[in-house]
Amino acid sequence: FFQTMAQPLPEPKSLPSPPNDGITSLQYLPSSSSSSSSLLASTSWDGALRIHDTIAKSHVVTQTMDSGPLLCMAVGTTTTTTSSSSSSGESSGGGGVVYTGGIDGSIKRYDIATSTVTLIGKHSPNIEQADLVNGKKKVAVSCLCTIQNTNWIVSAGWDKKFHIWDVSKCKNIDSEGDAEENGKDGKNTATAAQPVATMDLPGKAFSMDVSLDGTKIVVATSGRRNCFFDIIHQSNQTQEEKDGSTSSSPIEVKLLSDRESSLKYQTRCVKFFPDTKGIAVGSIEGRVAIEYLDDIGISSGKKKYAFKCHRVNDTIYPVNDIAFHPVHGTFATGGADGTVITWDGNHKKKLSSIAKCPTSVACLAFNGVGSEIAIASSYTYEEGERDHPREEIYVRDVLEGEVRPKAKK
Repeated sequence: FFQTMAQPLPEPKSLPSPPNDGITSLQYLPSSSSSSSSLLASTSWDGALRIHDTIAKSHVVTQTMDSGPLLCMAVGTTTTTTSSSSSSGESSGGGGVVYTGGIDGSIKRYDIATSTVTLIGKHSPNIEQADLVNGKKKVAVSCLCTIQNTNWIVSAGWDKKFHIWDVSKCKNIDSEGDAEENGKDGKNTATAAQPVATMDLPGKAFSMDVSLDGTKIVVATSGRRNCFFDIIHQSNQTQEEKDGSTSSSPIEVKLLSDRESSLKYQTRCVKFFPDTKGIAVGSIEGRVAIEYLDDIGISSGKKKYAFKCHRVNDTIYPVNDIAFHPVHGTFATGGADGTVITWDGNHKKKLSSIAKCPTSVACLAFNGVGSEIAIASSYTYEEGERDHPREEIYVRDVLEGEVRPKAKK
């Protein structure tokens, strides 16, 4: 016990060639082996997708996606088999893909092994370009998630739309030359796939998460609404191929609940607990709510609660991101006060303060085994336009005692 207490705290290490503008998302790529991936993807308001190797502390690639600022990202495994996929080097996760959501409404896929960009789809593709330029219409894709072990990705946007896309439908535009054509002047809608499911949202989408079992989705929108959707996987996906019909869909989406957040201020982030029995919601008013899902048939036997965090004296800072630990089910919060704190939500305990950054913590991610955390230090404009420290991406080893749940007394 005393040896553990004396263990020096790991220092956050900055990665080279960070983004040049606000960092919007961080995710580790899934590993193709038993070890955890060391490839970390990030998106930014500068319009580029970057990939770093967190073990080598090196910059791997920067890819401009031609979508304007990138607001979100999702990661997955390669959906197509190519001869070059084995030439991606020995770095684990080298065969992965990254999906990005742009302010122009486009969803694009970057294949790391082949360095190709593919248009997946567009939000509100029929809106006039003039309305986009003058700001009358907002079509940005603000949230993206993959559904594990499927070809589906989920998007939600400022156009108050929620879509599910079958990325396998986009294989036909991966032919030679298409990578150059994708994303030019918004004229790529002819090759974009149509969503396999669409739902209306009560407001602009601010945050979204998919449950680990791939059956539930939560979307937090403007107006402090939290929408819960049920994803029903149709068992017979071959019927479409048999009769040539495109009317049947392999997936069905049902709205389970559209309820008001228990927090009084705008939602900034929402995440499912690993067991899908609850959600953690972070707001701009330095507070996190733990809410349960008994109203949609997921019994927990627990009562919701909220706690204050990311406050310095009388100054209250937004909670910008929440990341659950993949092993212990505890979670970390990143705040605009520049700190990262770990919490045991089940036992209502603060665990540890694990980082203090030069400016706001915009987003967080644990690696696949929870031994490392990536932290985006990036001003999130909670105090308006002002001089601020440059963007940085830090990685830090995680000690077991910082994330292990408190023992029951």
